[in-house]
Amino acid sequence: MEQQTQGEYDSPWKEALDVYFPEFMAFFFPDAYEEIDWEKGYETLDKEFQQIVQDANLGKRLVDKLVKVWLKSNQETVILIHTEIQGQYESDFSERMYVYHYRIYDKYRLKNTEVVSLAVLGDEKKKWRPRKYSYSRWGCQLKLKFPIVKLLDYEKNWELLAENNNPFAVVIMAYLKSKETRKAPLIRLETKLTLVRLLYERGYSREMVIQLFRLIDWMMILPEELKRQFQTEVYNYEEEKKMPYITSIEQIGLEKGEQIGIVKSAKESIITVLETRFENVPVNIVDAVNQIDNIQSLKQLTKTAVLIDSLESFVDILPQR
Repeated sequence: MEQQTQGEYDSPWKEALDVYFPEFMAFFFPDAYEEIDWEKGYETLDKEFQQIVQDANLGKRLVDKLVKVWLKSNQETVILIHTEIQGQYESDFSERMYVYHYRIYDKYRLKNTEVVSLAVLGDEKKKWRPRKYSYSRWGCQLKLKFPIVKLLDYEKNWELLAENNNPFAVVIMAYLKSKETRKAPLIRLETKLTLVRLLYERGYSREMVIQLFRLIDWMMILPEELKRQFQTEVYNYEEEKKMPYITSIEQIGLEKGEQIGIVKSAKESIITVLETRFENVPVNIVDAVNQIDNIQSLKQLTKTAVLIDSLESFVDILPQR
């Protein structure tokens, strides 16, 4: 897939997962969804999980979620959702799932608490389906099995996706069409417009339409000349329907501009703190900080820059790329 460049923990896909986690579970893992007591709500543990990920030091991460839910049986369960949207095969994926699983278990091992690891794979290797991590020696065995969802499998279920009102059905439709229209920009334009119209036809809330639009726009990039045509078509459609949700294309642009300004300021603050404390900051550290676009990660790094004992220690906690 050819998404726009995003920060490691910063993409419309993750934003959608943050807001619509129950819908995500209902679409991809319906059996688990049925056992969860959604009336009790759920608790995201992203800050804790980012620390676990940093400690694991297993290289580049994509979109990961750690969420606490309660079962209808009143048993508390911590769920790890690891979602890949970059379409990349990784030989050590199963091992990473095991390491994350164990580290979460070790952090939260309380009575009646379980850890469940789930994965959604957006790569393009149809035969790559990692479902377990295991090894054995001298009678000692270890095995972790985890459920996976392969996005490519939905290609043969397009009609079901078109009938499914779950917002993640539209997400998968956009994913499949982004892959199919990679070298056909005109077809991509028409398909993208069709999917955006579908957001209105399904009666989603304004907030959901905007959230899903961001995700579709992120996955289905158009050339500049077609992008302007797309914006005009969306504007005309909204005028016709009298539903000016994403003529917020302009508003979204303003929001992105504001976000870019905040992120830039946060990066500058980190470098300034480091220069104040250690005088000369190596170029590799400046470059590493400038590659981070997630505002929460930058805020945490600002605090770290104030307290860290050396530049070498600061390098150790930077995301590996």
